[in-house]
Amino acid sequence: MQRTDEALMLAYVGGDASAHRELFDRLTPPLRVVARRHLRDEAEAEDVVQRTFLALHRARHDFRPNARLRPWVFTIAMNLVRDALRRRARRRERPLELDGRTDPARSPVDPVETRQRVQLVHEALESLPASQRRAIELHWLEEQPFTEIARIEGASLSAVKVRAHRGYLRMKAFIETQRDGRRS
Repeated sequence: MQRTDEALMLAYVGGDASAHRELFDRLTPPLRVVARRHLRDEAEAEDVVQRTFLALHRARHDFRPNARLRPWVFTIAMNLVRDALRRRARRRERPLELDGRTDPARSPVDPVETRQRVQLVHEALESLPASQRRAIELHWLEEQPFTEIARIEGASLSAVKVRAHRGYLRMKAFIETQRDGRRS
């Protein structure tokens, strides 16, 4: 019987090198797909995949036994993709200077705010029922088409689309509620 991603991660945290290898083999292909799709550069995509595993290794003891591994790993990867895109943009563009001042319309991205947003999305995803969460993980994080998700889940195409749609709506409501609560 194949171990779950979470069971492999727990074994890896416990020092099982074969679990790390299996996790690497299992997660590398979908991570490459996501990184390539966003970066459109093979070398940068491979760098993001490697950095994702490095970050996973460094944070392995922070993994919570009741948490889902893939959302955590794909959140790390997407943060690294965004970092790569920002670096690329900085290399291509120099700030426009007028009389020695930089353009005020250009404001740097606040890393704290970005981290908070990622955490909020992660919390929203974790709040979903398992069937909705799984549909969204496969569709949004792993970028699988709904037809493939239906095959993986053993469900009809319409059922998978409904799960994802309802999940996205619940996530949106969760995030709006949390944001409204933080503003008060």
